[in-house]
Amino acid sequence: MGTVKGFKSLLVCQKSFILTKKVYVSFGGCRDFSFKDQIQRASISVMNNIAEGSARKSDKAFYNYLSIAKGSCAEDESMLLIGAGLNYLSIDNQKELLEINGETAKLLNGLMKKLKAQDP
Repeated sequence: MGTVKGFKSLLVCQKSFILTKKVYVSFGGCRDFSFKDQIQRASISVMNNIAEGSARKSDKAFYNYLSIAKGSCAEDESMLLIGAGLNYLSIDNQKELLEINGETAKLLNGLMKKLKAQDP
């Protein structure tokens, strides 16, 4: 299904890129470096796993990487809840990031269902 060239055209990849950019901007000045590193790595992991999975030779392998990306979305959600609780970002900023993260997770779910339906 996927190809190295094709991953950039996937809406889920584009959405995850937006999330990553916004996470970097939102936490750029965060002085809790371990927190900042963790949320940045989680957000990057979403797009990287989509890209890596799309380069695999089978839909089953792609599905597995999408599953990992979905787990990273859950980690992002957790970190965003913690970040707002620690006043590292505003509630409005948290809401925006959670919305993008949720859209990304839904897109991942849809792609995973499509791949699963194609599996004989």
